[in-house]
Amino acid sequence: MGRRKKMVEHVTTLMDKPEFIRNIGTVAHIDHGKTTFSDNLLAGAGMISQELAGEQLFMDFDEEEQKRGITIDAATVSMVHQYEGKEYLINLIDTPGHVDFGGDVTRAMRAVDGAVVLVDAVEGPMPQTETVLRQALRENVVPILFINKVDRLINELKLTPQDMQMRLGLVIDKVNKIIKGLKPDQYESLRLDPVVGKVAFGSALNNWAISVPYMKKTGISFKEIIEYCQAEKQQELAQKCPLHLVMNDMIIRFLPSPVQAQQERIKVIWHGDKESEIGKSMINVDRNGKVALMITDITTDPHAGEVASGRLFSGTLERGKEIFISGMPNSNRIQSVGIFMGPERIEVERIPAGNIVAVTGLSDAIVGSTASTEKGMTPFESIRHVSEPVMTVAVEAKHMKDLPKLIEVLRQVAKEDPTLKVNINQETGEHLLAGMGELHLEVVAHRIQRDKHVEITTSKPLVVYRETVATHAGPVEGKSPNHHNRFYIEVEPLEQKVVELIKNNEVSMKMQEVERRDILMKAGMSKDEAKGITYIYETNAFFDMTKGIQYLNETMELVLEGFEEVMKAGPLSREPVMGVKVKLMDAKLHEDSIHRGPAQVIPASRQAVQAAMLMGGATLLEPFQKVFIHVPQEQMGGAMREMQGRRGTILDMKSEGDTTIIESKAPVAQLFGFSGDIRSATEGRAMWSTEFVGFEPIPANMLNEIVMGIRQRKGLKLELPKPSDFISP
Repeated sequence: MGRRKKMVEHVTTLMDKPEFIRNIGTVAHIDHGKTTFSDNLLAGAGMISQELAGEQLFMDFDEEEQKRGITIDAATVSMVHQYEGKEYLINLIDTPGHVDFGGDVTRAMRAVDGAVVLVDAVEGPMPQTETVLRQALRENVVPILFINKVDRLINELKLTPQDMQMRLGLVIDKVNKIIKGLKPDQYESLRLDPVVGKVAFGSALNNWAISVPYMKKTGISFKEIIEYCQAEKQQELAQKCPLHLVMNDMIIRFLPSPVQAQQERIKVIWHGDKESEIGKSMINVDRNGKVALMITDITTDPHAGEVASGRLFSGTLERGKEIFISGMPNSNRIQSVGIFMGPERIEVERIPAGNIVAVTGLSDAIVGSTASTEKGMTPFESIRHVSEPVMTVAVEAKHMKDLPKLIEVLRQVAKEDPTLKVNINQETGEHLLAGMGELHLEVVAHRIQRDKHVEITTSKPLVVYRETVATHAGPVEGKSPNHHNRFYIEVEPLEQKVVELIKNNEVSMKMQEVERRDILMKAGMSKDEAKGITYIYETNAFFDMTKGIQYLNETMELVLEGFEEVMKAGPLSREPVMGVKVKLMDAKLHEDSIHRGPAQVIPASRQAVQAAMLMGGATLLEPFQKVFIHVPQEQMGGAMREMQGRRGTILDMKSEGDTTIIESKAPVAQLFGFSGDIRSATEGRAMWSTEFVGFEPIPANMLNEIVMGIRQRKGLKLELPKPSDFISP
């Protein structure tokens, strides 16, 4: 234990020197070897024994992860590395590569400044590699590249040194192309150049790695590497060029310290005033400034309760400090601060800016919260998730007595994983969990039973549809029950460009009005509408087009409540609404505020929106996923038939050697049970992965049947709703 204690002392002294800190994440496609890679770095730092590296999977300390052999949570660990005679602190977050857990990757990218991109030498960059790299670059995170499983190139594909260099060159070019596409202006500084040393090659399983500078230093060339691998002497290779030395040197040399990084990153992740006190303090990593902490993860510790972890951009955290969480009225008091060493949290006295921290006592925090000592601090940009929840399961407690506990647990689960949407219906007792895919929901359900000890039954997974309108409709008059208030509402599809802007957080109600108006007009909106935008809910927007109506200001909040109720559950089938523009054209209000309270205004506004949507050709959108299939040529027919039988479209096909790569897309509703079917259609030889592409209109001939199916499931009247159901003509 002595060594461990010494490491903790080491880490605590280095925490105080931001220029000697590197906050990094590992990113890659599933099964390209991230976790094995991380273990290797830890073994090098003396965190786990060398022999066990690669087998122990230290980072996967959740038994579910060990059983499935995949990483589900992003784990954090701190280690010390010596480079050119100086000691550095490396905080490493190991992220999942499976698309169902993309949310964790996005969040981890917010906490780090640099990323090690791992690519399997045999498979090359995959769709998921690209998605994740994109995420990193969008957050201004700097990448370096590690090409893993090089021993397989040699032993399985029997390549010559020339072929091997070509093959590796192709992988590097592919990754560079992604970088160039996303950051053309910074490409020169971000380009992964093997000659400089921004790329390493090796085998995480066999603990060795090499880079061009390291080849020069040790005199080992590709030829020798091939000889070592063929002679099965990879252990000797690992002694001459140990993975952790090569990689940690690269990390320290090419990835920025918080001092360099925060100057670049604050611009992208925070839209407050850069000249303000807290703005300057973050850009300068000032430990004496006000606290600015971005929460990127929440876990539950059986002893300490909720542990919030994240990146501290400014100020110093210590026990007893009062912290405000964005959007919450009261402050929370910090109970303890610490750092992670894998599954262990080591408590320390205090932690200064530039570190990745673990804090207890922030009961109001959720993932994505901004925590600060300044009450009104502009929060960090909300974390954007690439995909949306597209599948739900209904969850019920097996035993009635567990019901209150189940509700508590579901709230907890939603807090820990923001890509999960939990819908608790107190009336029907039906609790819906919406997630990224079958695997995501399976894992969550399993966790509820195992960690939270609540026995549950889950329904078959269902698809989450979205409602929208096809054309313009209205004005529709909505009357309040007492007939004293009237609202005139029009609806139409929201411009696609505006929907994209909202999704990418480039338009929000937090912005200054002038800035927002200019952006909307550029996207093709008229000046009046751009000026009138009043509220945005998900990808729907409400516009006030009225002029000088008395009492409207004080009534507006209630009108918006009615609007939001419809956006959460549309008129066709009570599914969420997307891409709809609702305009209030005129209103007549009673002068006495008693006669225009919530019970009058909310139904009037809600019913007018519902009826207008039905007149505007309300229809359903269904979620689609891209499906990438790698399959040997002789099994190609089976894979194609499998996709076409599921209303799938083939978008692209290319062959590499004797493998065919099929890129297709299909509705999520048709992808249930896909993994079993594709296995039998291709004799188990297909490798496949999916990624969310978005929502598309349901074929007209299926609309009726699907709407009825949803209405039946929800216990609604079994007929297509008409505008007159909502408003009297």
